[in-house]
Amino acid sequence: MLFFISALKLITEIALLALVGQWVLGLLAGKRKDTNLFYQVLQQMGKPFVQVARLVTPKFVLERHLPLVAFLILAFIWVAVTLTKVNHCLKIGVALCQ
Repeated sequence: MLFFISALKLITEIALLALVGQWVLGLLAGKRKDTNLFYQVLQQMGKPFVQVARLVTPKFVLERHLPLVAFLILAFIWVAVTLTKVNHCLKIGVALCQ
């Protein structure tokens, strides 16, 4: 169970960092962000989560806002998984979680 929780937390953290990195690089690169290789890599890493955000949001949400929606959903998932991990570690003993 601890392995599953840790894996889910890791996937969430990687996706969150990819979306944050994409946003920061988009600010730095400006209009040339679409030709930036690193921006494209980060965009591909976050794409599955942005597509899930499109599925759960109403149609009036603009496409440019979907990465923010995906980030917020992932942030809530990260908080929930972190609290679950803490609760699980308290149940089985902190020494077994290290």
